[in-house]
Amino acid sequence: MKIYSHENQKLHKPKSFYSRGKIHQPQEKPERLTALLRAPEAMGLNVIDAKEIGIDPILAVHDFGYVEFLKNGYDEWIALEDEVGEEVQTSIYMPHNNFGLGILAKAAKYQADGSAPIGKYTWTSIYWSAQTALNAADALLKEGEPSNKVQICLTRPAGHHARKSAAGGFCYLNNAAIIAEYLKPKFKKIAIIDTDMHHGQGIQEIFYNRKDVLYASVHGSPINFYPIVSGHEHEKGEGEGYGYNNNFPMPHGTDEDGFFNYVDKAIDKVKLFNPDVVIHVLGFDVYKDDPQAKCNVSTNGFFRLSKKLKALNKPIIILVEGGYCIEKLNENLQAFISGFTLDE
Repeated sequence: MKIYSHENQKLHKPKSFYSRGKIHQPQEKPERLTALLRAPEAMGLNVIDAKEIGIDPILAVHDFGYVEFLKNGYDEWIALEDEVGEEVQTSIYMPHNNFGLGILAKAAKYQADGSAPIGKYTWTSIYWSAQTALNAADALLKEGEPSNKVQICLTRPAGHHARKSAAGGFCYLNNAAIIAEYLKPKFKKIAIIDTDMHHGQGIQEIFYNRKDVLYASVHGSPINFYPIVSGHEHEKGEGEGYGYNNNFPMPHGTDEDGFFNYVDKAIDKVKLFNPDVVIHVLGFDVYKDDPQAKCNVSTNGFFRLSKKLKALNKPIIILVEGGYCIEKLNENLQAFISGFTLDE
């Protein structure tokens, strides 16, 4: 097992987020990564400091103008003569018929909702979040027969809501999509299984018309729940990608056994696809006491989840994404890791 992280991921410190007509205190904050890092430390496991892979894998997935906005938008925002807030944050959402002339137009074009503000150090953190994920993918590319079948990336901010040219849902760069594309020269078939509480509409959008990357997502029903407009069962993919996009929306209030009924259905899709590599988007926001939870997974449930993933017997890269019950992240991550290591 290899575990990766990078300290620069802590630099992004959002001030607030806007949802359902209210300004909320930030939930996606640096303390999340601090709590997650306690788990491998407590278990005596080494955490590898991620090295820089570069910008090219990011640009292979995301539009150039969007990446440029993420990198330079804050400086343009602060340079405005008018009084502005501490972060790039829009109240106008207009991705189409928008030439992006000026920073306010760019924000309207590239920010999909009120939960992905851009501060002074946001680019640094999201860039190193992507680099952390890329380190695991790079290790697989450089090995002959993969010897490290389990690699865990403590990535923050998360990525699965990030679309090809839009930030939202606390996400800016789509790490799962970036590493899936990066792995393609060596591995023909990639499966992404997503068990975060929320549907990863960004992953779905990027691979919707492709059959070389299978997406299977277990998440809370998106009816009146983020991301609101995607994640339904009937969304199966398009063209040659039809059937390779699989959504398993859970009714709100689903218990742990119900959660695993959906997980088993997603795993069955992965087994049928028979991928060369599995990418797992792990959300601790399915935990019963998480402020975002609409289901009731216990700490032991994460042990149970990793045992099921281990049984796939495939090289797997785990991206730790959602999870906002900070006081339980350490314990829950230890339980998850134990499912891979306990009988080794």
